[in-house]
Amino acid sequence: MKHRFSLFLVLVLAAVSLVHAKDKRPNILFVFSDDHAPHAIGAYNGWLKPVNPTPQIDKLAAEGMVFENSFCSNSICGPSRAVIMTGKHSHKNGFMNNGNTFNWNQQIFPKLLQKVGYQTAIYGKSHLKGKPQGFDDWAVLPGQGLYYNPDMIFPDGRRRIDGHCTDIVTDLAVDWLKKKRKGDKPFMLMVQHKAPHRNWMPALRHLDLYDDIDIPEPATLFDQWKDNAPPARFQELEVDRHMDINYDLFVDLTADFNQPPSQKRQDRSAWRNMKRMSPAQLKKWHAAYNPKDAAFHQAKLTGRELVRWKFQRYAKNYLRCVRGVDESLGRLRATLKELGLDDNTVVIYSSDQGFYIGDHGWYDKRWMYEESLKMPFVIKWPGVTKPGSRDQHLIQNLDYAETFLDLAGAKIPSDMQGVSLVPLLKGQSPGNWRTSIYYHYYEYPSVHMIPRHYGIRTGRYKLMHFYQFGNEWELYDLKNDPDELMNIYGRKGTAKLTANLKKELVGLQKHYGDDSDISEKPQKWQDEVRPGTARKN
Repeated sequence: MKHRFSLFLVLVLAAVSLVHAKDKRPNILFVFSDDHAPHAIGAYNGWLKPVNPTPQIDKLAAEGMVFENSFCSNSICGPSRAVIMTGKHSHKNGFMNNGNTFNWNQQIFPKLLQKVGYQTAIYGKSHLKGKPQGFDDWAVLPGQGLYYNPDMIFPDGRRRIDGHCTDIVTDLAVDWLKKKRKGDKPFMLMVQHKAPHRNWMPALRHLDLYDDIDIPEPATLFDQWKDNAPPARFQELEVDRHMDINYDLFVDLTADFNQPPSQKRQDRSAWRNMKRMSPAQLKKWHAAYNPKDAAFHQAKLTGRELVRWKFQRYAKNYLRCVRGVDESLGRLRATLKELGLDDNTVVIYSSDQGFYIGDHGWYDKRWMYEESLKMPFVIKWPGVTKPGSRDQHLIQNLDYAETFLDLAGAKIPSDMQGVSLVPLLKGQSPGNWRTSIYYHYYEYPSVHMIPRHYGIRTGRYKLMHFYQFGNEWELYDLKNDPDELMNIYGRKGTAKLTANLKKELVGLQKHYGDDSDISEKPQKWQDEVRPGTARKN
């Protein structure tokens, strides 16, 4: 009898010990912005570093690890998020473009985290339509959402919250950490900002930020894409021709402004947002912008000087929005420290894709070119990631779900298509790590008119195919041409390289099971979607 009791006591103590061990699994704070290009983060050492746009993200990088070759699989908002949720490429998760509706009933990593005892919450931009599943608490923006006084959808309904969206999302996350979180369970908290997405409406406190400096221009601001395949000349995302003075850059923009759009696919959300701003908000807004607008009118700029002015106005507004996101990260980390959670919380900063900040004369994303393809991934795992370390392995948003599950000690489903980053976080270099990544963009014809294309990127080369228009291929040597100014496809001496890359590309398509339609469109259709859109060189 005594022996049985002793055995029982040992089993109880073992069970208690196991529960305690589970409770020591790391918390995960995932801060995720929209359209934040790595070169607009100081830690990535890009051409915007002298502006010091992100002191808090840079601090996280100094304490953790920066992934320098982090890429998306489909450079557009909703699809990127769907890939992260599922750990599967767009053609597998069913969300290929922003017009789709995400199937929340499918396997997603938050549901799997809940099954192993994690609390889960998400606040901010979802952009997947429908009510989120797999979260114990949530509040998301409807669609793209608004910068000022946005509506937010809660489990019990929709309501307006006054303030700036970046601050509101941060407030909700801080409130959850302080009041709603259960202290006896690890958590996964997703803080998803709208900023710095178009139309780049900064918080009131940032309206005058950077007024005293000129933002450095990208070396490729006046690129004419002469060496690219035709798609680069058939698009609608040029700072010069397509960025609207009023609706995008706020010149003379008021709540009652009602000028006709300057182009067919004009984004006028900033103007619509103004209709919801309070008189006090509008007063501060116009106090900041009216003098700048008056100086612009007086200058009477044309040609390249007008483009330079538009770039400055755009880049400053973009970076002002970035500053709000950076402050949010700082506030969230301060809250973790206040609650004694910082030593056992993995903190990650990322964004859904890269972005053009005047690079090649463009704004927006969607392309497989580097500025759009690259996405930031900065992580601190206390006691594991080496402070100030930088990783060169090829990673994708395809890997995030697997990484979160691995951090939680959960089983990674065999149908997920990414790979856990945990070995890399521990400073390891697996011999079987991928040597190339696969990309596929689908949203066409649509906003900005970027044709469908797929491609492969290795450590040195990139091969892309704009398949709806036939034999439109691009090949770049990123070592000798990091700005992708010289398309070497079809040039002398590249035949063997091209053949090898095409073979590897087909292998990736088979590996990921990409059976989506990649057929060439009829010539009549090609002529209909491209007339009159080419720049005359």
